[in-house]
Amino acid sequence: METFIITGLVGILLCILGGINMSGNISTLHSYHRHRVKKEDEKPFGIRVGLGTILCGVGCIFFGLLFLISELAALTALVWVGTAGLILFLAVGISITVATIIKYNKGLF
Repeated sequence: METFIITGLVGILLCILGGINMSGNISTLHSYHRHRVKKEDEKPFGIRVGLGTILCGVGCIFFGLLFLISELAALTALVWVGTAGLILFLAVGISITVATIIKYNKGLF
C-alpha cells in the first residue's frame, strides 16, 4: 500500500509541476536550464518541458495503480506491466525534456 501512496503522490506532484510549466511559468526549473531561453521562447519551452514532466507523472500514477490492483487481486503480472509502463513513460518524458532543453539552451548546461 505504501508503494501506491508514494508513487501516486510523486506522480501527482510531477503532473502539477508539468502543468505549471505548460502555462509558461518556467520558474520551477533550475536557473541553468532556463537562463539562455529567449523571452519569446519561454512559452513553447515550458509547454514541451511540462509535457515531459507530465508524462513522467502519469507513468508514476500508472505504476502505482497497477501495483495497488496487483496487491488487492494477487495478480503479480500487473507489477511487471506497471514497471514496463513506468519505464516507457519515464523514457519518453525524460527524452522530451532533455531534447527541449538542448534545443532552447543550445546544450544541457
